Amino acid sequence: MVFTPAALEWIRTLCIGMALSGLIASAFELFAARRASFSLLELGGLPAVAALPMLAFSAPFIILRNTVRGRRIEGRPMPFVMLATVIACGWGLLSGRVALDLAAMLVGA
Repeated sequence: MVFTPAALEWIRTLCIGMALSGLIASAFELFAARRASFSLLELGGLPAVAALPMLAFSAPFIILRNTVRGRRIEGRPMPFVMLATVIACGWGLLSGRVALDLAAMLVGA
């Protein structure tokens, strides 16, 4: 099996996006003493607006955490788990691309 440079770039981007997602969600949990979740948007007003950037980058981690928990506790069907994983990986890929582009812009490359 041969990986093209483009495929390796996609894999690297996905790994960076997923790692960044977990890092941001874990840092939020450390400093806020509560779990990162989409319910932060229900606060309304300024707290909800402030939570948007954090949720935009930590969403893949939150989706996967909730999916694994839902499968284990509620017994959600496997196609649902697969679809949620595809969505989370796609989101992680986009987050990784944004993070890499932002890093390249800051470095000046």
